[in-house]
Amino acid sequence: MRTRTGGTRTSTGGRIGQYAALLAYLVFLAFPFLWLVSIAFKSPRELGSLHPTWFPREPTLDNFRQAFDEQPLLRAAGNSLLAALGAALIAVLIATPLAYVMARHRTRLAKAATGWVVVSQAFPLVLVIIPLFLVLKNLGLINSLPGLVLVYVVWALPFSLWMLVGYVRAVPTELEEAAAVDGAGRLRTLVSVTAPLLAPGIVATALFAFITAWNEFFFALVLLKTPEKQTLPVVLTHFIGAEGVADLGPLAAAAFLATLPSLVVFAVIQRRITGGMLAGAVKS
Repeated sequence: MRTRTGGTRTSTGGRIGQYAALLAYLVFLAFPFLWLVSIAFKSPRELGSLHPTWFPREPTLDNFRQAFDEQPLLRAAGNSLLAALGAALIAVLIATPLAYVMARHRTRLAKAATGWVVVSQAFPLVLVIIPLFLVLKNLGLINSLPGLVLVYVVWALPFSLWMLVGYVRAVPTELEEAAAVDGAGRLRTLVSVTAPLLAPGIVATALFAFITAWNEFFFALVLLKTPEKQTLPVVLTHFIGAEGVADLGPLAAAAFLATLPSLVVFAVIQRRITGGMLAGAVKS
């Protein structure tokens, strides 16, 4: 009895410690965003106060109005959306068949491709930006959204491929063999058996590629020159003056709006990922 009680107390204390650590981690992650929202709704007088408060005393939308008046946020958001959606779609279309081949046919070429995926993630952006700029210049893709989409696809493809290889290996080969025994061809097996089970992985990979492209700043800053083609992260820097002084209220408002698409997309797709995984488990 004592042993059970001691074990129960230990497990309960361990769970309390885990929940406390998880809560502390969530607070750590949420604090910057909550502080950003607080600043976005504060008046200039509150922002200049020597005694800042957690919540705005007199919430105002003036920062949002000023942000839209000072910078073309809607146009920049449209450019970011086109680049992010294009990169996510193309990266998934390329990575999915390649991941299937790498997972099902473990040849030397597949191992070399896996090594390339790992090594490519170790290169910093500064090392590749000059040769990348020269290549795009020769192709006539400098200062264009298609060129930026091409860069985002190349940058997101290795990690997307690595993610999908893991999802493909998680699909039992016995299911494909059973479909082949029933007379289904290779294409029919891939479409009817493998693809539905890979749906959560494909969605998760597309979400990764979308968020990566949506938040990317360095490539967009170097490759896009005209203001009409700049993406949202680049436009956000325009709220910082030449002397490094930031227009804090409008900047916080614009940054808050820039984070919303990623949060909304993740909230919507997260349910589909969970539902797809459960459906795949039931079918298996």
